[in-house]
Amino acid sequence: MATKRKQPSKSTSRQKKWSGKVTRESDALDLEQGVFKGDDPKKIAQSLKRSAKHSHRRKASPFQSAMSMLNFYINRAGDQLPATKKKVLEDAKDELRVLFGRQEEK
Repeated sequence: MATKRKQPSKSTSRQKKWSGKVTRESDALDLEQGVFKGDDPKKIAQSLKRSAKHSHRRKASPFQSAMSMLNFYINRAGDQLPATKKKVLEDAKDELRVLFGRQEEK
């Protein structure tokens, strides 16, 4: 009678870190370090635009790549993202739209 082998379990902390790896090593963009840590939506948007424009590995347009990375970061943080920080990042979305000519300035 053969016994079942247990599959090695992944640690919870390791499972949670895959999204951090995506942010650091994305094939879409080479992000500036700490880009999402700032408090200025315009600077965040400018950094994302710069990264998207200079990337030769992205598969979508620069606008789509930049917006996707921003949305990914917001979604990844989920409920752990303080309301003030979420507001800054949501405002950065609006700034991205303005920078790429997708929306009129306020």
